[in-house]
Amino acid sequence: MLQAVPNVSEGRDPAAIAAIGRAFSTSARLLDVHSDPDHHRAVFTLAADREDLTGALVAGIVCACEVIDLRRHDGVHPRVGAADVVPVVPLDPEGMEMAKAAALAVADRVGRELGLPVFLYGEVGGGRVPAFFRRGGVGELTRRVRAGELAPDLGPSELDARSGAVLVGARRPLVAYNVDLATDDVDAARAIAAAVRESNGGMPGVQAIGLRLPRSGRVQVSMNVLDLERSPLHTVVERVRQEAALRGLGISGGELVGLVPARVLEAATAAGVRIPGVDESRVLERVLSL
Repeated sequence: MLQAVPNVSEGRDPAAIAAIGRAFSTSARLLDVHSDPDHHRAVFTLAADREDLTGALVAGIVCACEVIDLRRHDGVHPRVGAADVVPVVPLDPEGMEMAKAAALAVADRVGRELGLPVFLYGEVGGGRVPAFFRRGGVGELTRRVRAGELAPDLGPSELDARSGAVLVGARRPLVAYNVDLATDDVDAARAIAAAVRESNGGMPGVQAIGLRLPRSGRVQVSMNVLDLERSPLHTVVERVRQEAALRGLGISGGELVGLVPARVLEAATAAGVRIPGVDESRVLERVLSL
């Protein structure tokens, strides 16, 4: 069995999100759905064997492209596609080859059957990450392709303005987690994000950006924790708390996007730390066992 965590560029229309979820459920278990109107994004967590997962992902991508029009999209989260990013994740360390095979099968079908440009990332894309493709959004990715700086790995060479491209990858488990700051100063959030992310000399395997969420009135440090061994989630959250305190700020809340491996909660419990929004109900293995 494999896990997939497709992200689509719709976080406001419950009917559209439900329709996409039903499509993803055609041959896979839908374990979790997380949507946010400010990010204008929904994240689905699926599990199935390789063949069934491939079919479910293709069905969900079809539906996403039917109901989402990027030309009218204004969310704060970076994106380049209606079905923006489609990662396949092994449920155990020995399953990466199977995850890579599933990701390549999805990519082939999306490019060949759906006629969408596909860019590969992670274990099937030379280690590239989604941010490599997302900088500047759909418009900038279109320019880079037309200029010959990039070429889709599969599918047509021209991006459609409505549906964009699909980023398909295989990767190890990660945790997507957002920390809300007790301030309306987005510059402070950006400074804290810069302090904690690896690319600026911060914590290993941590990606972070600072955002203002206009609909909910929140200011947020939005993160992906890619290396849970070197940067356990509870230590990352504590580092954000410390960086906020250095700036005279507090933390007003935390938000988990999707599910976490059991070891994330076990490590936090052993350290005597409570992570807001993370409890037994959000543990992947527990949800899979239900």
